[in-house]
Amino acid sequence: MAKISPCNDTNCPIQFILDLIGSKWAIPILQELFNGSRRTHQFLDCLPGISSKTLMIRLRELEAYGLVERKIYAEIPPHVEYSLTPKGREIQPVLVALYTLGQQWMRQEKCICPVPQASAS
Repeated sequence: MAKISPCNDTNCPIQFILDLIGSKWAIPILQELFNGSRRTHQFLDCLPGISSKTLMIRLRELEAYGLVERKIYAEIPPHVEYSLTPKGREIQPVLVALYTLGQQWMRQEKCICPVPQASAS
């Protein structure tokens, strides 16, 4: 019989995922990316309250985790676009489940949220 390890912070799969997406602004950034690629100014326009510095930190973290990819266009002026990786798209069903449960518990009408409306491709 296989030995079952205790589920603690160092080997808990749930905590592992929460550590990846649980930092402030990570989920709103991912939600925006479910609608397609975004440039820095687009994030700043649609996420009121986020600073440029925080946005860049979160994008770099999500990129390091393999959820977001950055594409640099060699144009004048140069620009950068961010998009979800296939691994990043795998989080969508989890966010849809959280959205559905939150809506149920809040007993409210549907809000405008990009997660359930995004295609699951």
